[in-house]
Amino acid sequence: MNQDTTPSRPAGNAPLAGRIALVAGATRGAGRALAAELGRLGATVYVTGRTTRTRASEVGRTAETIEETGELVTAAGGIGLAVPTDHLEEEQVRALVARIEREQGRLDILINDLWGGEHLLVKSVFGKKSWETPLADGLRILELGVRSHVITAALALPLLVRSEAPLHVEVTDGTAASNRRYRENLFYDLAKTAPIRIAFGLGEELAEYGGAAVAVTPGFMRSEQMLAHFGVSEENWRDAVAQEPAFAIAESPHYLARAVAAMAADPDRAARWNRKSVSSADLARAYGVRDVDGSQPDAWAYFEDTRYGGINGSADEYR
Repeated sequence: MNQDTTPSRPAGNAPLAGRIALVAGATRGAGRALAAELGRLGATVYVTGRTTRTRASEVGRTAETIEETGELVTAAGGIGLAVPTDHLEEEQVRALVARIEREQGRLDILINDLWGGEHLLVKSVFGKKSWETPLADGLRILELGVRSHVITAALALPLLVRSEAPLHVEVTDGTAASNRRYRENLFYDLAKTAPIRIAFGLGEELAEYGGAAVAVTPGFMRSEQMLAHFGVSEENWRDAVAQEPAFAIAESPHYLARAVAAMAADPDRAARWNRKSVSSADLARAYGVRDVDGSQPDAWAYFEDTRYGGINGSADEYR
């Protein structure tokens, strides 16, 4: 099946033309796809990350770079501006915001997709009690998943509120409903529930500016890193189902990205979504969005029913 994995802007359809966006954490995965899909709708997108063509981050992957993400945004129809940034370094974030202010005068869309802690999950979290997790690794997880988000929001929001309709998006793993269950390890649990509360609180503060803050989550996402872990590619990803049956419900990064881009182009988004926690499937149903293979997967409903609800259902029923 031919899959539309490279976004292209529909002719004459650029609802985000003139909009200024920052996707923090756009080197790969959801962040890269989010940047590209915003570009497809005509936005100018500043993309940040730690892996460049000359330097790799602690994640250890060199296959994707932040410069390449910027080029993908431009190829999609927007304007992509790559700014290598470590969002745990306050001065780097201040410099980034100052550049956006100098070049654009405002910010309309801020997407916090900062993470980069998968290597720590494999090493120190999965299968371990929290007290068995090396404290340095646990605290690093909180830095990557929480502190980076707070620094970025604190420094970029003064520029964001200059927009007539500011949008702040927190990307995490799990919805408020699904994360009522413990996420296996205290450090991981905190890292993935905190962004939901950040969006809730910032939504309260942005409301008086006509803005919205929303927490979003993909389902079982086929990021570049996840595909590599299972030894498959986007072209043959279904081969991984033999190793991991849940892979049958997997979605591409563009599924969440298309849904968030549709929300960003919705003039009624604040009334519909402010302070809420939603999944890719929630937004996809609301905006008629489909994944690159034409499906509309709902991984969280699948897991809720089959893993916790005792329902015998196949992944195909939730696509």
